[in-house]
Amino acid sequence: MSTVLFVVTGARTWTLSDGTAHPTGYWAEELLTPFRRLTDAGHTVVFATPNGVQPVADPASLNEGDAEAIASVPGLSAPLVLADVDAAAYDAVYYPGGHGPMQDLAIDADSAALIAHTVEAGRPLAAVCHGLAALLPARTAAGAPVVAGRTLTAFTDEEERLGGLADRAPYLLESALRELGADVSASAPWSDHTVVDGLLITGQNPQSSASAADALVAALA
Repeated sequence: MSTVLFVVTGARTWTLSDGTAHPTGYWAEELLTPFRRLTDAGHTVVFATPNGVQPVADPASLNEGDAEAIASVPGLSAPLVLADVDAAAYDAVYYPGGHGPMQDLAIDADSAALIAHTVEAGRPLAAVCHGLAALLPARTAAGAPVVAGRTLTAFTDEEERLGGLADRAPYLLESALRELGADVSASAPWSDHTVVDGLLITGQNPQSSASAADALVAALA
């Protein structure tokens, strides 16, 4: 069986373009569903965050029973320090979303290096929704964006508009990925949409958490 590193945002707010600190964190479903799918398949999950801070779930993402489920996830309350992570020690890496990654992982050099190492080593890399923000700063050894020329999906500009934050967002994730040369496959808002491009596995939104997790389980088989 494999060991999968979940890199989780440590942000608790997202600074909008008007200076508002929008409460956020990771999206509960995008962490819990892949965690369950992977551990049910016999894999081990390890957590890491920037500076090893305890991550928090976006309050808007919590459904009945989620708080209790989160409290029972081993290792989530005491994650590894991302800067200390040995990328070679993990068989795959996964990034859940929530707006938190737009604040910290989108500019995190340690995360970017981990992504580049994972891709270059030929190991599965998966991300869902705003978790794709972590791919923005990642570069290949030649200096090119790791997303350039790759087919992927992410939380769409239309979904951001429907969610009510697009007008105040410092940037829109779909547009930012396209600007780096990614071929972004956008499905209907809130539909289950997962894209597999080799060992790069991406899900569009929370509704894609299960299908993205199943694709990662398949890649590890």
